[in-house]
Amino acid sequence: MMSTNLFDLSGKVALVTGASRGIGENIARTLADNGAHVIVSSRKIEGCEAVAQRIRDNGGSAEAIACHIGEMDQIDAIFKAIEEKHGRLDILVNNAATNPHFGPIESTDVSAFQKTVDVNIRGYFFMSARGATLMKKQGGGAIVNVASVNGVIPGHFQGIYSITKAAVISMTKAFAKELGAQNVRVNALLPGLTDTKFAGAITTNDSIKKQALMHIPMNRVADPSEMAGAVLYLVSGASSYTTGTCLNVDGGYLTV
Repeated sequence: MMSTNLFDLSGKVALVTGASRGIGENIARTLADNGAHVIVSSRKIEGCEAVAQRIRDNGGSAEAIACHIGEMDQIDAIFKAIEEKHGRLDILVNNAATNPHFGPIESTDVSAFQKTVDVNIRGYFFMSARGATLMKKQGGGAIVNVASVNGVIPGHFQGIYSITKAAVISMTKAFAKELGAQNVRVNALLPGLTDTKFAGAITTNDSIKKQALMHIPMNRVADPSEMAGAVLYLVSGASSYTTGTCLNVDGGYLTV
């Protein structure tokens, strides 16, 4: 009998990148809470193992696999490992990202530019391509790309990061258009200002934070856990006819 719980992920295998802390950890834990077996991934295995253990301690199912999505050989390796062990992948959440340059756009050096492009664009692209290939074999799946409101309105002193996030939004729509007939849904989450280490340059500077909050109708910074419910919707049966969508979770920032 088909489950009446639209958010039930029992029997699903999910891969979440950048899951050792912050938004990624909260997504991983939420997917596990709803029945998925979660593969916790980031560059460093120790952080992944800690999150996977917390999931298991809470009664969920999880394992840890390190992967630096800026390295093509590591992308190939993680999908090979998943296919050999599980034979399937139902959910992919591309959350790992980098932002090494916070400052004037014209002072962005080549190394910071290349690192940001390699992770945020090339990494997301080939993670999605490898994930889609595996999903098509089993008749479908769901991919969520964690972009940013900066992909719509570029963030001050976050030029190259914002540019790559705009590319992720376009990438999401391109993959959705091509993969829809194969039942592989591809959507994007656009977080607003969130209390993570990643956003520390803004959230830990009182003057910059105060200025940012002036543009957020809810007048507060998001907790990382507030991003997880939107992802659960986008990877579950609740969104079965939703693809190519960019879901803003931003306290109203993009409405201003």
